[in-house]
Amino acid sequence: MEILIKAAQLLLSLSILVIFHEFGHFITAKMFKTRVEKFYLFFNPWFSLFKFKKGETEYGLGWLPLGGYVKISGMIDESMDKEQMQLPPQPWEFRSKPSWQRLIIMLGGVTVNILLAIAIYIGMLWVWGEQYLPTSQVKYGIVADSVAQEMGLRNGDKILSVDNQPVEDFFKIPGRIILENARTIEVERDGKPTTVQIPEGFLAKLLKHQSPDFINARMQFIVEGFSKGSAAEAAGMKKGDRIIGINDSLVAYFDEFRALLPQYKSKEVSLKAIRENDTLAFNVKVPETGLIGAYTNPAGQFQFSEKDYTFLAAIPAGFNKTWKGVGNYLKQLKLLFSPEVKAYESVGGFITIGNIFPSTWDWAAFWGLTAFLSIMLAILNVLPIPALDGGHVMFLLYEMITGRKPSDKFLENAQIVGMILLFGLLIFANGNDIVKLFR
Repeated sequence: MEILIKAAQLLLSLSILVIFHEFGHFITAKMFKTRVEKFYLFFNPWFSLFKFKKGETEYGLGWLPLGGYVKISGMIDESMDKEQMQLPPQPWEFRSKPSWQRLIIMLGGVTVNILLAIAIYIGMLWVWGEQYLPTSQVKYGIVADSVAQEMGLRNGDKILSVDNQPVEDFFKIPGRIILENARTIEVERDGKPTTVQIPEGFLAKLLKHQSPDFINARMQFIVEGFSKGSAAEAAGMKKGDRIIGINDSLVAYFDEFRALLPQYKSKEVSLKAIRENDTLAFNVKVPETGLIGAYTNPAGQFQFSEKDYTFLAAIPAGFNKTWKGVGNYLKQLKLLFSPEVKAYESVGGFITIGNIFPSTWDWAAFWGLTAFLSIMLAILNVLPIPALDGGHVMFLLYEMITGRKPSDKFLENAQIVGMILLFGLLIFANGNDIVKLFR
């Protein structure tokens, strides 16, 4: 069921993004009285799931969910309609329009994607506001996984700054370390300030690790609920109990408990817990799974900061959030082309994108991820690669600067080369996903 929920969110998100992107081309083409022959969500090789014609445009739904397209009359695009290009240019065709109008049409898709991200962020801030965990409120320090410990961090460290720059939102610290290729992390360890020097070249290992949770907020094990058939509940534990020990071992924090408990699989243990002002002991038979069926919730242990927005206040905040999103994604692309970091080894396809959606339907998370993907789609589309919008823009800028238009034959060959490159990248990214499944 989780896979279906993630797949449904991915499909809906991509459908929204494709429709708006192609609408950007459609509406700007119409502005300059350029004929649009087709407007399709998803590709339709050989047949369409359904279609209808209104005016001069055929609207339809294809069966191959790899994007979508508008077919603009008199333009060399993925349709590779060579017969039309051999006929004399007509006034309503793309090729007959001035270069500045063609440039606006080609930039229409990415422009609408950026505007869509802004609109989503404005709506999210207005409806839900912002909630974040101040770094200063992570009172028990961090939990560092094996990679973070190899980097030099320790469980219980309280992060003060990254490269001497404070990070207000605790959950943005991993992104700051990766995107800024941080060199130092300043922490409080055992009550004393300490500087952790990140090893040279460690960023490649962090990216290969592919987990944003290499550091997490440390928390106590305060029981918030029980799963079905819980051994802890059967032993008499209740919601609100704070577990502090297993047999003779003290476990002040949840990560310590989780690390120690598997040693007692299929054995009976004495769990020490504080209930109000009393310290109690519970005899619990630990199942073969090594889990006692009790869970905690960080929301009850930390003081999150919240900020509400009026609609007018959400407008500049939405623009600012989009601007930061563009900057962060450009930094990610920079890492992708770094031979030292080898971020290309972590590139993923549809499985990777689908996995960033939550396993339960959460509209706030859905719209936040859709805004991020809209920014990503805009930036990727404007890259100067033939077959992408950026490739067309590159040739149009060449024409505007030199006064010479590339020949139709050159544009056809460039389109073919670009499509081969894009299919190659698609195969590589999704191939990475498949390889990861078998690792």
